[in-house]
Amino acid sequence: MKIKLTLIVLLITATATFTKAQQFNIGTYNLRNANKGDSTAGNGWGERYPWVARLIQFQDLDIFGTQEAKYHQLTELTDSLPGYKWVGAGRDDGKHGGEHSAIFYKSTRFKLLKTGDFWMSTVTDKPNKGWDAALPRICTWAQFKETKTGLVFYFFNLHMDHIGVVARRESAKLVLQKIKQMAGSMPTILTGDFNVDQTSDSYAVINNSGVLKDSYVLSPIKLAPSDTFNEFNANTAGDKRIDHIFVTKQFKVKRYGILTNTYHGRTPSDHYPVVAVMEFIK
Repeated sequence: MKIKLTLIVLLITATATFTKAQQFNIGTYNLRNANKGDSTAGNGWGERYPWVARLIQFQDLDIFGTQEAKYHQLTELTDSLPGYKWVGAGRDDGKHGGEHSAIFYKSTRFKLLKTGDFWMSTVTDKPNKGWDAALPRICTWAQFKETKTGLVFYFFNLHMDHIGVVARRESAKLVLQKIKQMAGSMPTILTGDFNVDQTSDSYAVINNSGVLKDSYVLSPIKLAPSDTFNEFNANTAGDKRIDHIFVTKQFKVKRYGILTNTYHGRTPSDHYPVVAVMEFIK
């Protein structure tokens, strides 16, 4: 009887551990590039990034995509986030130059298997502007393995153009094509600043693709009190979501939130972070 009871307890414990290991706290966060204009207004990177780091740590994000940050911002943020590493390249030169679409991850929970970048353009393997885009736009991707369970999945992160309507639509098609080519039927997460809300055609290209679905749509519990773009104004409202987290069917989204945390009446960035809690369900 004791042996049976012990086996049942062990089975329950193992099941609980596996379930916990399969839950992911995912985020996307446009960090706002560091510039002198923001410093003059009291929103300089030096004042902001400690609060960005504390917010990430408090939310216990496992993997998250960032946009706009330059190399020195990413290294400074990493110094404030023990246990995290990041991958990505600058959009201007494919190295450290210009803004990045970096992916941060917990290095103890996930093993990086491979990573790369492509430009959202007709020429994807070198820095350039695509279609009617105002700026070069890059997408960073990575393949990870969860160390406890062996789960292998892909993570893509991007920042679409703020001007080019054609560029955004074609970029959405390109990203879907790349995901199909690289990830195939493997579990995949796509995050980013898409620079358009949920009513746009480029959003529809992805959300109606049958490959990926918006975590907001999938989540039974939503906390979305504001637009995701706040312009450093803590009093913003609205329902325009331009920062998105898309997932494949292997993920069950449990909660979705736009986090409107402030410090001393200021926002840590001109975008709010978007987070989604999800489970891998095969």
